[in-house]
Amino acid sequence: MPTVQKSIRIPEDILEEIAELAKDSKKDFTTITTELLEEAVRAHRCPGIIFTEGVSGKRARIAGTGIEVWEVIATYKGVGKDLKRLSKAYHWLTEQQIKSAIGYYNFYAKEIDSLIDENEGWTSDRIKKKYPFLSMGR
Repeated sequence: MPTVQKSIRIPEDILEEIAELAKDSKKDFTTITTELLEEAVRAHRCPGIIFTEGVSGKRARIAGTGIEVWEVIATYKGVGKDLKRLSKAYHWLTEQQIKSAIGYYNFYAKEIDSLIDENEGWTSDRIKKKYPFLSMGR
């Protein structure tokens, strides 16, 4: 994605915190600042969605749960985009939490579809090949 240089004023305490995050993550200041801004824009655009760091990077999750947006959307597609069936499948989620996941998907479908495709690619043979210790003794 092309970038544009822009000058902004950042309070010193925020600047120090970003610098610390950059140091801890071993990323440069610009990269971490851009990631934080993108996350803030996405969270603003999609209330009820948070971002957590995992082994494969940051992932969109439904706030107050451990559920990633792609999981809900995969189910949503699996039930023919039927909200009643989706609500039954995730009966512990509120209507607003489900709508937040769908709303996020509406804005960032390419990202979520990619995660769904990636996760659907995990066959038992692929798991055994990549993680042979998981099938030991069976």
